[in-house]
Amino acid sequence: MQPAEIQAVKQRFGIIGNSEALNRAIDIAVQVAPTDLSVLITGESGVGKESFPQIIHYYSHRKHGPYIAVNCGAIPEGTIDSELFGHEKGSFTGATADRKGYFEVADGGTIFLDEVGELPLSTQVRLLRVLETGEFIKVGSSKTLKTNVRVVAATNLNMSQAIRDGRFREDLYYRLNTVPINIPPLRERKEDIVLLFRKFAADFAEKYNMPAVRLTEGAKALLSNYYWNGNVRQLKNITEQISVIEQKREIDEQTLRVYLPKDDVERLPALLSSQHDEKTFNNEREILYQVLFDMKKDMNDLKALVHDIMGGQHVEVKHDEIHYPSAILNRDDNAIITPRKTVEFVTEKQPVVDVNTYANDVETYHDDVEYQEVEEQQKPMSLQDMERQMIIKTLEKYKGRRKAAAEELQISERTLYRKIKEYGIE
Repeated sequence: MQPAEIQAVKQRFGIIGNSEALNRAIDIAVQVAPTDLSVLITGESGVGKESFPQIIHYYSHRKHGPYIAVNCGAIPEGTIDSELFGHEKGSFTGATADRKGYFEVADGGTIFLDEVGELPLSTQVRLLRVLETGEFIKVGSSKTLKTNVRVVAATNLNMSQAIRDGRFREDLYYRLNTVPINIPPLRERKEDIVLLFRKFAADFAEKYNMPAVRLTEGAKALLSNYYWNGNVRQLKNITEQISVIEQKREIDEQTLRVYLPKDDVERLPALLSSQHDEKTFNNEREILYQVLFDMKKDMNDLKALVHDIMGGQHVEVKHDEIHYPSAILNRDDNAIITPRKTVEFVTEKQPVVDVNTYANDVETYHDDVEYQEVEEQQKPMSLQDMERQMIIKTLEKYKGRRKAAAEELQISERTLYRKIKEYGIE
């Protein structure tokens, strides 16, 4: 496409930016629109994937047909088949009447399946049949129905990893991924960041009837070099905060820094895909890293606590099990300590003394204890246990509110529900 044509598409659909990767994605969307090929749109959360199915629908021969967008991650697993394919009256509790599903309603048009990676495996089988034959069966029915629907899907998951983990069917992936379109993250579109800020600032100035905020040169540099883990959605949110809260209309670097979360600068390490062209972070791996850091902190606190209890003595770990003196274990402030390793003291007259032999007289050995540092061997915790512990901690933090916990863990509510059920978390 010519630059003028791409610019016309941007103006029609409200897309801001001039980066080469963004222009390439728009070009592919327009070129593939006249066909009926399935399209898979990939990119991180908040990059604006929802605009591209609309472009494909508008420039296709189906533009006068229905366009339906479905967030697969927001529909409960028990009802998603009914939502997509419909159901017959009496097919399950609460089915008081026949219902048409999205694939029946969207006949002759386009259906956009957002967060398609969150679909249950049973629903993936039904979707594969629709893509291959155009046929589907309502829940509770035995009658085969036909539909003529163009499917455009989007996901922020690493699909290759999801296939390896058995969470997504490989045959469905290749059927959806007939034409791939990747939307670049905002940090790879540095030249577009200030343009987006200016557009959002003008929109909020009109919305709230106030002058638009402006950035100094230092603030522009800070904005352009920020990581933007939440991409365009995060930038829009921060622009609105500044527009409403700040009295000054010129924003300098120091003022802007207050609104930029440190999480994007001091964020946890995340594993990248093994393929060089995939930039998506694995959210579940990030949870495990968080658990590891928490465990390290807990171990340091435990060592400091034991050191204080022993009156400044140092404990040497010699064997695979620890047996703490009863004088220590009976203290209220040490309820967290469980005897699992053998602890031995080293004195000047007697090189190694078993603490269990002198448990009742432990206080008499405070003066002559020397310290010998030996590497402590810890029993490794499985990845599943780490993940379960992190989910429990986050749920406790938000008092059982699963939506807030899912946002904290940076996973969808559907994934959180599945993990809670899988680990038997009350």
